[in-house]
Amino acid sequence: MVIKTLMEDTSSGELWEKEHGLSLYLETDKHRLLFDTGKSGLFLTNAARMEVDVSKIDTVVISHGHYDHGGGLPAFLEQNKKAVVYLHEEAFEPYFVKRGEGGIDYIGIDQNLRENSQIHPINGTVDIDEELTIFSDVTGQELRSEANDVLLERKDGEYQKDKFFHEQNLIVRKKDGTRLLISGCAHNGIVNIIERFKELEGIAPDVVIGGFHLMEPGNGRSIPKDQVEAVADKLLCYEGEKNVTRYYTCHCTGMEAYGILKEQMGDRVSYLSAGCEIFL
Repeated sequence: MVIKTLMEDTSSGELWEKEHGLSLYLETDKHRLLFDTGKSGLFLTNAARMEVDVSKIDTVVISHGHYDHGGGLPAFLEQNKKAVVYLHEEAFEPYFVKRGEGGIDYIGIDQNLRENSQIHPINGTVDIDEELTIFSDVTGQELRSEANDVLLERKDGEYQKDKFFHEQNLIVRKKDGTRLLISGCAHNGIVNIIERFKELEGIAPDVVIGGFHLMEPGNGRSIPKDQVEAVADKLLCYEGEKNVTRYYTCHCTGMEAYGILKEQMGDRVSYLSAGCEIFL
């Protein structure tokens, strides 16, 4: 299995474009899969440079209804007419961020995509096949990031804190028994997401990939250090089928928070920038 980081907030070299967003490409035993599309079509430039033929992708998973994860979807759909795109059924609801000066900005995804025939809205836990499962039904409340506090949804004409019902995660199972968890921003808390994974799979994942949302939106600062350390303590406790759980983080984790995680977790955690590849 190969996993290529097509887009991320940082790049691993001058060759790779970067923007605030996330896009991952996975080649599994059965699928060529795209997980998120960044905020624009820029991920397609990196895809070409990484020798990814996007026209051959068969499955797309959009982790949640924010522009930095689904903004590149229109550009993808112009180049690929066959992939099934799995979004949560609430991904097209209106989502916003509260800025420091009191302003509120829309951060949702293109509403016109609702009518696209490749879009497949889902909810809860959905088995695509024996290799892939998507789940959104995370109910735990442990160590949820306070960086969520400025993220809003609009219900009945009123703004309220986003409950992140629209966030979904991906399970990938290899033939050798290795299990991966792919998460976009982990707004529901990476610990709670792993705990739901354990309920579904009976064991923790061998590998976790994605953002952990430990960075405050807009300014890049980490949430309080003690909270990041508490997350690190929990992550160090997990063990999968093959070995202790290994983590590859990126995007909304933020570099400051990543430094705290790295100091505490050592080689159990690594950072993914645009252009990085993982071979499993």
